[in-house]
Amino acid sequence: MRGSSAAGADPGLGTVLAAEHAAVYAYGVIAARTTGRLRAATTTAYNAHRARRDRLRAMVVAAGGTPAEPKAAYELPVTPSSAGQAVELAVLVERGVTGAYLELAASADPALREMAALAMQECAVRSYALRPEIEAFPGMPPRTAPEPAVTPTATPAASPSQ
Repeated sequence: MRGSSAAGADPGLGTVLAAEHAAVYAYGVIAARTTGRLRAATTTAYNAHRARRDRLRAMVVAAGGTPAEPKAAYELPVTPSSAGQAVELAVLVERGVTGAYLELAASADPALREMAALAMQECAVRSYALRPEIEAFPGMPPRTAPEPAVTPTATPAASPSQ
């Protein structure tokens, strides 16, 4: 099992626990490098991921396992030095966590599936609030812009002399 040694726990729990550990780390870095509304939003995200992480740890323990501990540090794709980079990193974090919960959404346990679906929804909402764009769901083909509808145009009737 990735991330946990719980014999009776769903393997997806270890995956999402590891993703939440990384998200907490990343949001700590992001919040420390932002100000104003962006800091407030990233602090809220940090607290949400921390709460989910703590819940997951408790679930692994309740299943008789030992939850994986967080790493001392995580390699980030960018260390934000601007608001734009902070937003970029936060969106990447949310998309990564969403992908991790996708495995848990395939669990045989309906309660875990529901939890995974709600977590993915929360990640999508946070990501969209930071950057209002829609990305294809993990595993789905990228969205394409809809083709404009073809509107037939009237052509002038040919005159009999032509």
